[in-house]
Amino acid sequence: MSTSSTTASPDTDPALRNLPGHWVLARMGKRVLRPGGRELTSQLLATLNISSADDVVEMAPGLGATARLTLARNPASYTAVERDSSATATVQKLLSQPHQRCIIGQAQNTGLPDSSASIVYGEAMLTMHSVAQKTAIVREAFRLLRPGGRYGIHEIALTPGNIGEPEKQAVLRDLSDAIRVGVRPQTISEWEEILAAAGFKTTSYQLRPLHLLEPRRLFQDEGVWRTLKFFCNTMTHPAARQRILKMRAAFRQHAGHLSAIMVVARKPEA
Repeated sequence: MSTSSTTASPDTDPALRNLPGHWVLARMGKRVLRPGGRELTSQLLATLNISSADDVVEMAPGLGATARLTLARNPASYTAVERDSSATATVQKLLSQPHQRCIIGQAQNTGLPDSSASIVYGEAMLTMHSVAQKTAIVREAFRLLRPGGRYGIHEIALTPGNIGEPEKQAVLRDLSDAIRVGVRPQTISEWEEILAAAGFKTTSYQLRPLHLLEPRRLFQDEGVWRTLKFFCNTMTHPAARQRILKMRAAFRQHAGHLSAIMVVARKPEA
């Protein structure tokens, strides 16, 4: 989820009621905005097996939480593609080497050369797009990768795989209403179908509960100090608290049909 680093009080923002949920969370001080939290992000990076031999492209790095973890693995090169100029500036501050950069661009049309990466990944972004847009972004990742390259995603999955259409529509409606962004999670098989349509072969996936706003997950993701700061900020900003409680209520209401998912796929060898 792409976010700005601004700390302005959302209570003073007349557009608060229509701000995307991740902006509200970020303004309250939350930094880890991925569905499966830091744990599933770490699993994604471990499965991608990033090393000093890899040329990495990260789509929509947001506040740079995952970028920090990737850079700690010392890839041969790192390029982030972010559409938000404020987020781009935030990530750029993390980059100190000539082979590290953050560019402004669209995930479905990065402008980067064909076969320029060995690893591409993105988190908490595809869920917010239509199937057509998801497909375009995944195809762009396929174009960027060299044969044998790995692609990783960290998103929201609908469960179980045979979820009925009425239940599915209720989940989409309530999440979109709470987050103020069109939310379109897919079942596991639907995610795999989108990847396969672009040419990828899925090699592994993992699920985790969608506990983004549960206290235990907050402490795991943010640490004690940032979590306490988040709680304090939320308590002193009633409008933001109302939005956050509505998001958490939607997650809890549909907990039986929502999971965080990590998928890694491979571009076939030439």
